[in-house]
Amino acid sequence: MLGAAYLAGSVPVANLVARRRAGTDLREVGSGTVSGSALYAVTGFGPLALAGCVELAKGATGPLLAGRERPLLGATSAAAAVVGHNWSPWLGGRGGRGVSLLLGAGLVLAPEGTALLGLGLGLGRIARRTGAGTFVALVLLPLLLWRSRGRHGALAGAILVAPVLVKRLVGDDGRLPATPRRLLRRLVADADEAPAR
Repeated sequence: MLGAAYLAGSVPVANLVARRRAGTDLREVGSGTVSGSALYAVTGFGPLALAGCVELAKGATGPLLAGRERPLLGATSAAAAVVGHNWSPWLGGRGGRGVSLLLGAGLVLAPEGTALLGLGLGLGRIARRTGAGTFVALVLLPLLLWRSRGRHGALAGAILVAPVLVKRLVGDDGRLPATPRRLLRRLVADADEAPAR
């Protein structure tokens, strides 16, 4: 089950759509992140909406296979999908940030978590600080699930957000930033340097 979730997560949907629709490798534009915002920048809303639905399904695969009666296994499976997505073997270890997969996993495991992440994304977008809004939602997710689902909910929330936060810390270059200020900026704002061309 974990292997199937990882494999589903590893398929670089956004990059495949960008290549098909615009002849563009998302690793070579903007910050070099294979993400929905990068896809939107090169293809527009329609392809983004299609890819987004597939990304939600990728995140829901593991939890659906685990079943509702095994939420920790579902969360671990979803985290495996996020790992595959964030460090895709098809992209040489590069990838996205995994938030869309968490949204899909939450639809199965804890809809209130998906609502929180959606709120963080939306408010961040309105404030033009999507990275910061998402960060706040990620930090609050285990707390919300502890409140709504108890100890196991908090653990599931921590399992879900761990690979997303790790990816934010190490970015696409796989290294921690050299200074605490850059580390904090990367963690909170999810800001990477543009890749060298």
